Amino acid sequence: MVHIAGQGRSQLLLLPDSVDDYVSPENPVRFIDAFVDSLDLRRGKGPCW
Repeated sequence: MVHIAGQGRSQLLLLPDSVDDYVSPENPVRFIDAFVDSLDLRRGKGPCW
């Protein structure tokens, strides 16, 4: 049986401390994030609510 070597178990973080480390300031996903944050999702009247 072949052993597959992976990362060491002493690794502290899988991802950076913040998603901001991945997303540049001019990335369009920041607009989408701000838009979704502005929605009042508690008043939803969709079929799943």
